[in-house]
Amino acid sequence: MRVANPVYPRNSLLSSGLSMRKLLSLSLLSTALTAIAAFAPAQAADPTTAEGPYAAPAQTGGWEISAYGGYQTAPHSDVEVSGMADFTAGWEGKSFASPPYWGVRGTYWFGGGALSNWGISLDYTHAKVYADDDTLTETGWSHFEFTDGLNLLTVNALYKFPIEGTRIAPYVGAGVGINIPHVEVTRGSGRTFDYQFGGPTVQVQAGVRYEFTDNWSAFAEYKGNYSWIDVDIDSGDTLKTNILTNAVNFGVSYKF
Repeated sequence: MRVANPVYPRNSLLSSGLSMRKLLSLSLLSTALTAIAAFAPAQAADPTTAEGPYAAPAQTGGWEISAYGGYQTAPHSDVEVSGMADFTAGWEGKSFASPPYWGVRGTYWFGGGALSNWGISLDYTHAKVYADDDTLTETGWSHFEFTDGLNLLTVNALYKFPIEGTRIAPYVGAGVGINIPHVEVTRGSGRTFDYQFGGPTVQVQAGVRYEFTDNWSAFAEYKGNYSWIDVDIDSGDTLKTNILTNAVNFGVSYKF
């Protein structure tokens, strides 16, 4: 006796085949998306998988304000005073005595092109010098200082050398400006105690900066200033001297 093969409706077979294909397609799509999601973050986190060598983000230009302090000294200088013999003054810096040595500067860094890594700054420094005891004994003066202060205002050109792959950038700078000392002289013939225009000043500096974030950085530098000072003192006399200040500065900067 022959058993007849079961007969299924054509529509039922087609429906079953389509459902299987849909399930298979969805399964393959889900697997692909899962693999892509797992691979993409790992590739982004590991710079060695990217094409080309790793490089730190490009340093952009913009405005920056800085504040600094440090340790400042000055070597001896020759002093000319009308009406008396010239003498050599020994100077003390006393950087941390009140009023302390300090400074601020505003800098604009150019962002690209031919001026990339160049900057221009306006730098104010509250430097100061005190005549030492030997100088006061030699002159017979009881007080001789530029302590409030030997104020320096300069315009400077800066250039930085970013180290690839780091946030470190050495830099150098040079500029010119003016000095406005607070002249303090007390002697037998009278007393001088006022601000005056002293003359021109030149400045050089070299340092290194470290960028903690895109906005904040810290720096350490050497800064030297040479100032030509020509001022009036009591009894109609004039006083002339050239003072070199050397400073090691530490400061912080904020970029806007």
